[in-house]
Amino acid sequence: MPFIWHSQLATPNSQSVAAAMVLKRTIPLSGFAKKMCVLYVPKGPLMDWNDAALRARVLDDLQALARRQGAIFVKIDPDVILGTGIPGSQEAVEDKSGQAVRSDLTRRGWIFSSDQIQFRNTVLVDLSLSEDELLARMKQKTRYNVRLAEKRGVTVRPSALADLPMLYKMYAETSVRDGFVIRDEGYYRMVWETFMDPSLVTHHSSTPYTEPLIAEFEGQVVAAIFVFYFAGRAYYLYGMSREAHREKMPNHLLQWEAMRKAKAAGCKVYDLWGAPDVFDESDSLWGVFRFKEGLGGQVVRTLGAWDYPASTLLYKLYTQAIPRVLDIMRARGKSRTRQNIGS
Repeated sequence: MPFIWHSQLATPNSQSVAAAMVLKRTIPLSGFAKKMCVLYVPKGPLMDWNDAALRARVLDDLQALARRQGAIFVKIDPDVILGTGIPGSQEAVEDKSGQAVRSDLTRRGWIFSSDQIQFRNTVLVDLSLSEDELLARMKQKTRYNVRLAEKRGVTVRPSALADLPMLYKMYAETSVRDGFVIRDEGYYRMVWETFMDPSLVTHHSSTPYTEPLIAEFEGQVVAAIFVFYFAGRAYYLYGMSREAHREKMPNHLLQWEAMRKAKAAGCKVYDLWGAPDVFDESDSLWGVFRFKEGLGGQVVRTLGAWDYPASTLLYKLYTQAIPRVLDIMRARGKSRTRQNIGS
């Protein structure tokens, strides 16, 4: 388990103005007198990034922490918006404040990371619209497929804890079919069971929870998604499906029902969680993005992950080695998943 270090910066009247959760991961390397480590601030630090003085103070503190911890580097990936819309399109708008933050990081010696932990870009659906307006914003083909799924008898229901083993197996099948790596079942069961606590649902405004949705055709489970809720926002994090009955468009109906449920729960935004780094067919997320784009959301591009090398030499060695290590780990993970599902 990583060491977790909390930092909070407050004004003299005790009002918090910045906060960061720093994860520390030790790297076992033989031949070194002391253990190496890396630091990571997930989706942070949290602060007003347009406040230059505050930004300087927080970044100074993080850089100093990295040196005190003997870290190779510290990584941040705050939700600083660089722009909206697909670059080069008529809808694209650049955010000058975000561009200024990026320039400041470069000036201070931070480096855009080759190892992005979270998705840099995403697609957001505005749930403040009426249901008719949400449908109208969808691309015509997507709207048609939503209605087609309903006409062909696809139904959607909430999941129960008893469904989780089946959902993991379907998620594993999806990962093998589509070529992405997933963790072992214990990891997902821990996450899903923790956030499926029914008592959390009544406190959705302040407590995160999830409600999985399952699509069925004639009593057979054909697809499912996990939607997480927190602070007026819904997030689509996990999706899974079977080959059977894909022509009946269950995934389209699942997303529409997720929007309706999130809107009814008081959420203002539905985050479809992930869009390509490069907006063309060369990106591995292109096919998934075209599906999400059809749901009528807006592309939001953010700063992404940036590293501050506390040790320039070790950082260079680390960034040269880690891609090869990750390739080996991904290959092993895919093989293990195939074995677990008997493929």
